[in-house]
Amino acid sequence: MKKIFLIIAAAVLSAGAATAQDMQQATDTYNNGAMALQMGDNTGALDYFKQALSQAEACGEAGADVVANCKNIIPNVELAIAKDLIKAENYDQAVEQLNKAVASAKEYGNADAETEATELIPQVYMTQANSLLNAKNYDGAAAAYQKVIEIDPANGSAYLRLGSALGAAGKVAEAEAAFNTAMQNGQEKQAVKQLSNMYVRLAASDLKAKKYDDAVAHALKSNEYQENATAMQVAGTASMQLGKNDDALKYIESYIALAPNARNIADMYYTVAVLAQQLGDNAKACGYYQKITDNAKYGATAKQQITALKCN
Repeated sequence: MKKIFLIIAAAVLSAGAATAQDMQQATDTYNNGAMALQMGDNTGALDYFKQALSQAEACGEAGADVVANCKNIIPNVELAIAKDLIKAENYDQAVEQLNKAVASAKEYGNADAETEATELIPQVYMTQANSLLNAKNYDGAAAAYQKVIEIDPANGSAYLRLGSALGAAGKVAEAEAAFNTAMQNGQEKQAVKQLSNMYVRLAASDLKAKKYDDAVAHALKSNEYQENATAMQVAGTASMQLGKNDDALKYIESYIALAPNARNIADMYYTVAVLAQQLGDNAKACGYYQKITDNAKYGATAKQQITALKCN
């Protein structure tokens, strides 16, 4: 700030007698702003700089240096106020303040401040949206992500998180659309994973509600996006409830292939063995019974069936 003070002092010395008093007032006001800024009072500093600008402009050419310095610093102070609001998580006020900084920077020709403030606006919306998503305010989060997208239509991360918010809010079709757009904007791997997870959650919910056809449909949709062991287990369980043992056998074998070390693998071996036996595929039944002969829960039954089926 010392450099700025010297520039101001030179302006005062070169001023004529008629404007010297007005220039002194402008200089004092500007310096008060500088002191407020050093003390961390950004709001107070902004008021002083705006007053100093008006006072110096009234002095004509004599106030040119003060005017130039005020026009340079005012957008930066507005930007600093916005950053304070961001830290305080006052996101709506922060965006409003950033827009003021952008407007001032454009008016006064401060390109650096304009660029920084402009780039911060979508970041603030993103931070706000993430906070709302974490707080399970899904509709609010979705609205904030939409604001990011309005500013930056190619923001794959915003589309990805928008999909998460919409999915959590039960807006499945809209969520899928958001995830698909995220794929087109550099987030293919994560979007595919999220789509698979969204549909497997729906499948599990359907199974619990005894909506077995829906459970199978959603489980298969999950698996279309990404192979998912849980989806195959749900599809197999729902298919058994529907009496579709051929499908159940196929889905549970898929589960076994995807999760060979699962804690419930013995249960799945036994289920497949029973299904295969019911369907007349004794060779397959024998193969699965033989996998669980040493299992504490199923071993005795498996040995009995192996004998009954005359397995080799």
